[in-house]
Amino acid sequence: MTALAERVRRVPRLAAGPAEGTWIALGLVVLLAAAIVTARGGDYFTQANLLNMLSRTTALGIVAVGQTIAILAGSLDLSVAYLIGLTSLIAAEVMAGDPAMIVPGVLAVLAASALVGLVNGLVITKLHVNAFIATLGAGLVIKGILESRYQGPAGSVPVLFQRLGYDRIGPIPVAVLLMLAVAGAAALFLHRTRAGHHVYAVGGNVEVARLSGVPTTRTTVLAHVICSLCAGLAGLYLASRLGAGAPYVGTDGGYDLESIAAVVLGGTVLAGGRGGVSGTVAGVLLLAVLDNLFDQLVLDAFFKDVVRGAVIILAVAVYARRQLRARAQRAVRVPR
Repeated sequence: MTALAERVRRVPRLAAGPAEGTWIALGLVVLLAAAIVTARGGDYFTQANLLNMLSRTTALGIVAVGQTIAILAGSLDLSVAYLIGLTSLIAAEVMAGDPAMIVPGVLAVLAASALVGLVNGLVITKLHVNAFIATLGAGLVIKGILESRYQGPAGSVPVLFQRLGYDRIGPIPVAVLLMLAVAGAAALFLHRTRAGHHVYAVGGNVEVARLSGVPTTRTTVLAHVICSLCAGLAGLYLASRLGAGAPYVGTDGGYDLESIAAVVLGGTVLAGGRGGVSGTVAGVLLLAVLDNLFDQLVLDAFFKDVVRGAVIILAVAVYARRQLRARAQRAVRVPR
């Protein structure tokens, strides 16, 4: 009984471990960045620098939260970058600079996003197409639409809607509060609802989940719909920042691979079933701090990518090593 209680007590610690590690790494990187900037005669913790970093983090943070849910369900979504460009254009063209059209514009974006997520989920579950291929194909379809209809920015969002991208409540940008609200809602969904628990079950082992009575198809589709809705929210935010829709705003930002990198950096297992939103937020902030430091040091773009790639590989390697060690310790403790 004592051994069983000990094992149960350790489960949440193992589950929270990667997120805790990412937050600790984030704190260390912030201290390192501050020390480097101070040594060069600057001040890292200026309000302008912190606001710039947070503003650049918002879109990636929202997309990464949705990507986390898709990956936890054992899938992923490579169409988000193209969907962001498409939804920014839908918002700008429906609003057309008219404040009265803000609500219809937002609803149109959410409807289009949900439709793309629904198609992705159904192709994966009903046609049994690998998620990588299915979402990449959906992304290429959207890319074709964008390239055939748009040569550059189009539409316009009213000044009132642009306040989403530029206003602040106290020292905190409204958009950052939106990102935190999305992350909080996703965490509540994953940990406080039955559907959220189903996401972990399907990502852990889809066949076991099915035999246990979990609606695996519905869960996977729901995960993709949520992921696409998050991409749509990011498209709305970027439209508010730009004042118009831009077909390549998602792909230029690299939000497909960047969001997956943030999720992995936050400790969520690519195979699904383990991880959470908290680690993803830490991963997004960690990437933002690194980018901000690189900008201040005026480093070469190639060197930035090398360092970012090395950090992600190192983080995943450390996590994998911890998992192997934990499994070995559990195997030793199992009574024969």
